[in-house]
Amino acid sequence: MPGRRPLHGSAAGAIVAILAVVVLAADQFVKHLTIENLPREKVVPVWGEFLQLYYVRNSGAAFSLGSGVTWLFTIALAVVAAVIVWKTFAVRARLWAVVLGCLLGGVLGNLSDRLFREPGFAVGHVVDMISMPWMMPAIFNVADIFIVTGMISVALLVVLGIGLDGTRERAVPQEHDGE
Repeated sequence: MPGRRPLHGSAAGAIVAILAVVVLAADQFVKHLTIENLPREKVVPVWGEFLQLYYVRNSGAAFSLGSGVTWLFTIALAVVAAVIVWKTFAVRARLWAVVLGCLLGGVLGNLSDRLFREPGFAVGHVVDMISMPWMMPAIFNVADIFIVTGMISVALLVVLGIGLDGTRERAVPQEHDGE
């Protein structure tokens, strides 16, 4: 079965941009609904212990680590977003465009919180609301879901040897000199 033709750079960029905007909009919409409708720091069961809503503002990273250096997370998110945009110029594979678009949307979702939410510019707290206490004690948001799944997808694509251009790296057999 012949492979698909590589994407034109503008098509790859459009896929990345559209998905990033959709993910960012979904994340910010859920955060808006959370702020407007959920009580702060009170469990709202959705499916018992399996899925709960729990609205918190997180000044740190995962598990609130680094809450005293929020500005570092702002810089890190901005750098990651810039690297994704830069890498997008080399993308010719649909799968990479989808993965990078979703990842960029997640990064921009949390970066938006860091930049524009209280307590102030570049030190804003991220709105988290999803809790699955049976699995882990973390409380997360829509952006986090796309960041984690995006990074797992990037790792899989790299391990599988699928390049940004869609080509697959093949292991080069080593020659034996008859010994």
